[in-house]
Amino acid sequence: MPNIDIKNNISFNKFKTDSEYRSIVLTIISAVFLLISWSGILKNVIPFDVALVSVVISGTPILLEAVKGLITSFDLKANVLVSIALIASLLIGEYFAAAEIAVIMMIGEILEDRTVRKARESVKKLLELTPPMARIKTPDGEREIPVEDLAMGDILLVKPGESIPVDGIIIKGHTSIDQSILTGESMPVDKKIGDEIFIGTLNQLGVIEVEATKVGEDTSLAKLIRLVRDSEDKKAPVVRLTDRVATVIVPLAVAASLITYFLTQDIIRLVTILVVFCPCALVLATPTAIMAGIGNASRKGILIKSGEALETVGKVDVIAFDKTGTITYGKPEVAEVMSLSDEYTPEEILSISAMAEKFSEHPIGQAVLHKAENELLSVDDPQKFRVELGQGVEADIDNQQVLVGNRKLMDNNLVLITPEMIDIMKFQENRGKTVLLVAIEQSIIGIITVADRIKGESREIVEELKEIGIKEVFLLTGDNQVTASSIARDIGVDRVYSQQLPEDKVRVIEEQLQQNRKVGMIGDGINDAPALARSNVGVAMGALGSDVAIETADVALMSDDISKIPELIHLSRKVRGTINVNIVVPILINFTAIVLAAFGIIGPVAGALIHNLGSVLVVGNSSRLINYRRNKTSKKSKIIVKNAESVSPP
Repeated sequence: MPNIDIKNNISFNKFKTDSEYRSIVLTIISAVFLLISWSGILKNVIPFDVALVSVVISGTPILLEAVKGLITSFDLKANVLVSIALIASLLIGEYFAAAEIAVIMMIGEILEDRTVRKARESVKKLLELTPPMARIKTPDGEREIPVEDLAMGDILLVKPGESIPVDGIIIKGHTSIDQSILTGESMPVDKKIGDEIFIGTLNQLGVIEVEATKVGEDTSLAKLIRLVRDSEDKKAPVVRLTDRVATVIVPLAVAASLITYFLTQDIIRLVTILVVFCPCALVLATPTAIMAGIGNASRKGILIKSGEALETVGKVDVIAFDKTGTITYGKPEVAEVMSLSDEYTPEEILSISAMAEKFSEHPIGQAVLHKAENELLSVDDPQKFRVELGQGVEADIDNQQVLVGNRKLMDNNLVLITPEMIDIMKFQENRGKTVLLVAIEQSIIGIITVADRIKGESREIVEELKEIGIKEVFLLTGDNQVTASSIARDIGVDRVYSQQLPEDKVRVIEEQLQQNRKVGMIGDGINDAPALARSNVGVAMGALGSDVAIETADVALMSDDISKIPELIHLSRKVRGTINVNIVVPILINFTAIVLAAFGIIGPVAGALIHNLGSVLVVGNSSRLINYRRNKTSKKSKIIVKNAESVSPP
């Protein structure tokens, strides 16, 4: 008994506080009474038609909303016509017809509200990026204080693995910072004294002291939160289809019914026309198709958060891709190992480099180690190991000094770099690669290139998007211009924007919106969140994406497979086509029924049943979307690689 009481209390509290749950419960009750009225079970038991209960439960909210709209703004929505038909049906005693209209309208309302409703917690997720406590240096030693108590000029101590609690400048130490949440850069950035660092980014290597330059609402993360809020607020509200149609149907229905009454002096015909004119099928036209489309998409690993998003994505004519984790895998990998010495093979160079990098925590060093392990090469422990922050590593292997790092590391150790080596380095860097020089005893023996590998299907997907009508495909990335342009050339995008901060990406999106283009943004990082929110449709890569990106986006792909983007666009266009059919067919049926009603051939109940035939057809047509599959043609278009236009940051 106690368990039953607890469950009852929970259900009652939910009924009181959750408007959607309350609407569903009341509509189910109304439908039950409508079926009882239709069956006639209680006809001789209860002295009134139980359909009146349905009218009171489902019809009252419609009447109240119609009156409110008319009084406050003279707003002719669909519920105005429904209210007129309800009242007219009740006046002539056609209770079942009135109840049928009210219940169907409420079902449509619930379906539409359910598909349009969005639950976003993006700002909450962003706030969680700020560490709650910070470690500051004082004359009395180190102490921890709440982040909100920090002031400009405070000196903070940040250890490896900790998030940066403020925007500031390094005043002591060297490190490598993962700042992908703000810039989207796939590689950590080496930082030294005098360099700026940002709140929420991750200190990966050394211990650093930071002077706070921006705190609280002035930090880069606070700016990012404001960008997300502003971008979501700027999205144009969607006007419900039935409300757009109602501005035409309401005056037309009233005029047609009044003309018929004046010509025939038959109140039954007037009421029948009003009943037939009720937009029950139109109320169901969009939400049933949307729900079927969303169900279809979810089975394919595409999570669509709203009917608006599913309708809009098929209208997109410009697509902007983030790079890291979207076009690329978002993880540095060894691209090539080149031997510059006759004494060492590429496999030996990789093995030696992996030994030197074995204890390195840097992602590039880890990439070298993973490559060697995948190749099943021997990777023994080095005899000595030292990290040179911002340069590379130095190790002793078989009593020989081994250096693996950049040109600065070689210069500091007096290692000769020939002009031919410099040419190779420049060539690889122009292709977007990070170059590691490998030296033994002050002699360079090889080069290892590391890059964020492009997904194999990226180029094919870009071409397919253009084939299905996407006018332009952009690449937005926080990487430098050389790396960005190289990747853009490889995948064939039309334009590339490099060194993009979150506000820069939003600016690019807004420029396209000002040209009346429909923009789809595909990204996966926190830095993409404002652009995802500002675009007409934001698509987040669910498998690799951050929680913030997924919460902010309108669509989330539950894998990192971007081939689902064309699939999504095709499904959206199919849904829109289904909606158009759902609108036209019921209108034709209704106009036929209006003619029959005008000549007195059918009455209110028959009119309601005939016009609800449109509702049945709408539901049946929409249900076909559940199992819809796109027929992929075998035709392979000729791939034309376009040189991407390099655009400097706005």
